[in-house]
Amino acid sequence: MHNMKINIAGVELKNPVMTASGTFGSGMEYSDFVDLSRLGAVVTKGVASEPWPGNATPRIAEIRGGMMNAIGLQNPGIDTFCFRDLPFLEKYDTKVIVNVCGHSSEEYCEVVERLAEEKRVDMLEINISCPNVRCGGIAFGQDPRAVEAITREVKQRAKQPVIMKLSPNVTDITEIARAAEAGGADAVSMINTLTGMKIDTERRTFAVANRTAGVSGPAVHPIAVRMVYQTAQAISIPIIGMGGIVTAEDALEFILAGATAVAVGTANFRNPTATLEVIDGIANYMERHKVADINELIGAVR
Repeated sequence: MHNMKINIAGVELKNPVMTASGTFGSGMEYSDFVDLSRLGAVVTKGVASEPWPGNATPRIAEIRGGMMNAIGLQNPGIDTFCFRDLPFLEKYDTKVIVNVCGHSSEEYCEVVERLAEEKRVDMLEINISCPNVRCGGIAFGQDPRAVEAITREVKQRAKQPVIMKLSPNVTDITEIARAAEAGGADAVSMINTLTGMKIDTERRTFAVANRTAGVSGPAVHPIAVRMVYQTAQAISIPIIGMGGIVTAEDALEFILAGATAVAVGTANFRNPTATLEVIDGIANYMERHKVADINELIGAVR
């Protein structure tokens, strides 16, 4: 029998496959297609202290090899999330990781403190790609000092392990990862979307109202694998790898590069059962290659 269990900061997942925030709602939307109990974890859409309306439309565009989105972290806020989404997730035997967003340290900490008492929440994923209103809109995740500071503040208030979600829109991702580790992060997840642009040539305007948008899907996969590999060499806390995973092979590249777990995002839109296919594919690979324990594969390519 093959062991697919992995451990992140003392939390045991039955397998290393989870959903990527913002691509799976809070699980409810996909529960007709996917038995959530088969997933290592469900990662929720970003939750803020107050409801956020999100950006103007259109806010999604298709591209070769993936998609672009500028949703603007639209969400109903923490009150609705705790009242509606967490009780729904009670029914399933999976881990729950709540993605937290905010415009300031205070906003992040408000959500983190509110979730501290929620028994259904196993881990927190802090989305530091949010624009920091105090610093003129630069994302927290682009400045190592800001990353270390916000990680430290969140850690002081969090009851659950803290995963910092890293933005790839930086010169050196390892500098940001080291800052998160220095601030006390229990793990990092990466990569978030890469900033891109698409122009509608017929209408001679931007395809997305926001002008720029986050690029995700297979197009970003090789970049994400490279960043995970570099980061695995630079820090000692676990990494959750994501970026363009469609197949088990894509997921295994991340694991071999040093990721303890993986998250499937954009693929869910095209194939609602993508996560389950990745889980089955990893099990299949382990059988073919006579790998008894998934942990043997983590960072096996040096």
